[in-house]
Amino acid sequence: MSLLSLIAALLLEQFKPLEIRNQLMFVFTRFANRLERKLNAGEFKHGAIAWCAAILPLCLAATGIYFWLNQLNPLFALAWNVVILYLTIGFRHFSHAFSGIAEAMKEGDIERARQLLAGWTSQHTSEMTEGELSRVAIEQGLVDSYRHVFGTIFWFLILPGPSGALLYRLATRLSQKWGERDAQQTDPFGRFSLKIMQLLDWAPIRLTSVSFAIVGDFEDAVYCWRSQAQAWLNYDYGILLASGAGAIGIKLGDPLHQDHTVKFRPELGVGDAADPDYLASAVGLVWRAVLLWLFLILLFSVTHWVG
Repeated sequence: MSLLSLIAALLLEQFKPLEIRNQLMFVFTRFANRLERKLNAGEFKHGAIAWCAAILPLCLAATGIYFWLNQLNPLFALAWNVVILYLTIGFRHFSHAFSGIAEAMKEGDIERARQLLAGWTSQHTSEMTEGELSRVAIEQGLVDSYRHVFGTIFWFLILPGPSGALLYRLATRLSQKWGERDAQQTDPFGRFSLKIMQLLDWAPIRLTSVSFAIVGDFEDAVYCWRSQAQAWLNYDYGILLASGAGAIGIKLGDPLHQDHTVKFRPELGVGDAADPDYLASAVGLVWRAVLLWLFLILLFSVTHWVG
């Protein structure tokens, strides 16, 4: 049932993708804002209570509905899984932005590419060169593919019903909203959501990185993971980006021209400098990794059925 749910949701999302800022996520964000206003007294425990109040009731309700529908008819439960996966998974969230940036750069419209990348990543891009635009687009694409596809799939498979997919998607949203404010250790309220996200990311981010290595250049991916990831500010995402860069055979990281200065970043990857031609290679890497995951899920499912 898990494999059928995933395939159906991925196909549905390809034909009718949801916007990343869709109405349902907007409603959840408003609900989270209300909880923050009522519960945020500047302490860690208040953030933990708010996180649990925002996410756990929804996950429990999704699980309860799944088991109820499964008792009525397994097909109803399958349909419920597809609905939740469709709302939480998001392959087109990054591939659509990728396509727009690649098309603009292919046409030589660097200014449009800068605007599209700024809207996607919320970064200042007006001073970036073509190579820098390519690097940042690929980096964001690898991170978003993990957040919206691989992380969601992993937790969907781990927890009962569709609760894992819902948990991961909502936890990601609260981490972005509350947790990132604690980057300088100045907001204890958001620290719980950040710590939970780190726990949720530990296993799937490494499995995703291994997948990139298997479907890409394995030797370079492993080398970059082992020798370069620790230099990245966020080690877990350093693993993801280093293995992705090595698998594609390009260099990511490196300095960026932003805010009238040069922001220095560690080098990730080996091989050629990133350029617009490698945007398609990054999308291909993600697709191959998705197909690898689906194949492994099929293999385990067949083994389970035979057993």
